[in-house]
Amino acid sequence: MTNNTTSEDRPAPPIGGFQEVDGRRIYVHRLGGGEPAVVFLPGASAVGLDYLPLQQEVSQFTTAVVYDRGGTGYSDPLPLPRTAAAVATELHELLETQGIAAPYVLVAHSLGGAYMQRFAQLYPQQVAGLVWLDAFHSDWDKFMPPELSLTASEQMAPQLEQVKQLRPALREMGNKLFAAHPEHVRQALMDAHVSDEWLLSGHIERTNMAVLADELQDGPDIPDVPMIALTVTGTDAADQAMLSEHLELAQRAREGKKRLDATIVNSVSHGEHRILSDAGHTFVIMDRPDAVVQAIRDVVEWARGA
Repeated sequence: MTNNTTSEDRPAPPIGGFQEVDGRRIYVHRLGGGEPAVVFLPGASAVGLDYLPLQQEVSQFTTAVVYDRGGTGYSDPLPLPRTAAAVATELHELLETQGIAAPYVLVAHSLGGAYMQRFAQLYPQQVAGLVWLDAFHSDWDKFMPPELSLTASEQMAPQLEQVKQLRPALREMGNKLFAAHPEHVRQALMDAHVSDEWLLSGHIERTNMAVLADELQDGPDIPDVPMIALTVTGTDAADQAMLSEHLELAQRAREGKKRLDATIVNSVSHGEHRILSDAGHTFVIMDRPDAVVQAIRDVVEWARGA
């Protein structure tokens, strides 16, 4: 049973509702109908409603689900960071309790790739297809320059107080990122994204990537299901400053990411690697929504054919 209540001291979602999982409320919003259902897994500092315009497009040809994992977004607080297994089992229970039939096409952006990979390890028979949206994979360090290893990246990441000082810039980014959202959703999202609670959860999740990679390395390979990996090679405001100072390193990182995603795709029988040179990591969902929706549509159709 879902409900739309929220505590007075926490922002209420402008649309969608809650599903109780393990005694906690998990935010969820579903649109459309048909199978296989498409489930979006947000990146660090992102929430399900960030992907609302994509969800609306996908709902035209199948069921589309966005949600916030426990401890993030509109879902109830939880101690962070969490294991990939904890996040994956939570999502599994959420989908089952919502009556959303398996198997699913999972669409992961950025850090969401870690949780998608763990879900696929734990529930391979419940995965119909995968879409890697410039997403994380546990083999990151094998393809990246040592200067951009997961441990090194965590050490270079800005401290929480530095992030808080960027609130005006984050609001400006939000104006662009949420330009296609309905007005009441856009304003609510921008206000919540710069809140202390949401900034803290995103910061903590980004400091746990090396641990997640170790956890995933101990699991089985990705199941042999239809897959598309979208690799972005452009830049956006979120990484422009770093890239302008380290152009050679940035180029090596792009090449490493392309090799990694190509390797992931080559591990399955029906996979495709698509490179987007006109989109950046953070803004790919609004820079090239057409390419993202097409990738999802293709994987859904391949899964239906299989």
